Amino acid sequence: MPAVPLLPAPLLPPQPIASHGQRWQRELADAVRDPLELCRVLGIDLSLADQARLATGAFPLLVPRSFIARMQPGDPGDPLLLQVLPLAKEQESVAGFSADPLAEMDALTSPGLVKKYAGRALLLVTGACAINCRYCFRREFPYAESGATQAGIQEAIVAIAADATIREVILSGGDPLLLDDERLEKLVVKIGAIPHVRRLRIHSRLPIVLPQRVTDSLVAILANTRLATVVVVHANHPAELDASVQLALGRLAASRAILLNQSVLLAGVNDSLDTLAMLSERLIESGVVPYYLHLLDRVHGTAHFEVPENVALALHASLRNTLPGYAVPRLVREVPGEPAKVWLG
Repeated sequence: MPAVPLLPAPLLPPQPIASHGQRWQRELADAVRDPLELCRVLGIDLSLADQARLATGAFPLLVPRSFIARMQPGDPGDPLLLQVLPLAKEQESVAGFSADPLAEMDALTSPGLVKKYAGRALLLVTGACAINCRYCFRREFPYAESGATQAGIQEAIVAIAADATIREVILSGGDPLLLDDERLEKLVVKIGAIPHVRRLRIHSRLPIVLPQRVTDSLVAILANTRLATVVVVHANHPAELDASVQLALGRLAASRAILLNQSVLLAGVNDSLDTLAMLSERLIESGVVPYYLHLLDRVHGTAHFEVPENVALALHASLRNTLPGYAVPRLVREVPGEPAKVWLG
C-alpha cells in the first residue's frame, strides 16, 4: 500500500475554498455506479464486473471517484475496493444473519426517531449515502416505513421537544451530511431551540469518502450552534486518510466539534495489528480520537466480512500493547435490547 501523506500539527483553521458548496454535489453526481466502469478505472479483471452485477440485488454499487483514487490499481484485493465491490458471496444465505440485526424497527418511538439508549435519540434524516459500503448494517433497512422523510423529521422534532429525557440528538441515516447546508442549518436550529437538548452528534462517512463536503458553511453551522457538537466519522483503513481527508478533518476540528472515529472490523480489510495500529496513529495525527471498533453487525450478505470474536479479542489485546491508551478504540458489539454497546476485552 503506498504511503499516505500526513498533515503537520497543529491543525489549521478553515481556509476559504471557492465553490466547495457545489463541488461536493458535482462529485457525488459523478460517482461510479457501474461495476464495469470501476474495474476499468482500476485495471482489474473485467469478469469481476459480471459477478458484481449479479450480486448487487437492491443494494447497488456506489462509490465516489475521490475514494477510488485511493485504491491500488490492478489489485482486486485492495482493502478499499473490498468495502464497495459487490461479491457473489453476498447472495449466500447464512444462519444468524438477518435484514435488521439490531432490531431498530422495534426501537422506533415516532417516525424517523430511534431511541435505544437513555438520554439519546437517533434521528434518521435520509436513507441515502455517498457510498454503498457492502457491510452496511442498514443495507436492507426500510427507510420509507421508518419515517426517514421530511414529514417524518418534523414529527420527530415534535417528539424530541416533548421528551425532556433526551439530552443528545444523533443525526444519522443514510448519511445526514447529504442534506445541503441550508437544510442542515434549519434542522440544527430547530434542535438547538429545544431547551433540554444539550448535544448534537452527527454520524457521517462523507468527510472520509467525499471530503469536499466539509464546506465553509458546514463549519460555520457547527461553530455557531449553542449545542455541544460531536462529529463521528467512519474510516476503516489508513489508506482512506489521504491529505484531502486530513485537511477536511482539520477544518471540522476548527468548528470546535469533538471528532471521533468508528470502524468496523472486517476480514480482509483491516483484520491485522499493523493496519489497525496505523489507522489509529493516522487518526490521532488528524485530530480524531479512535472511538469504537465494532464487530460486524450480522446483516444479510455480509458473512464473508465477519471476524471471529476470539480473533478480534486477540487483535485488540495486541493493539493495547502497541499504542497509548488514548489511541486504542473500544472493541464493541451492539446487542439489541442492551442499555449500551457491549464492551469486549
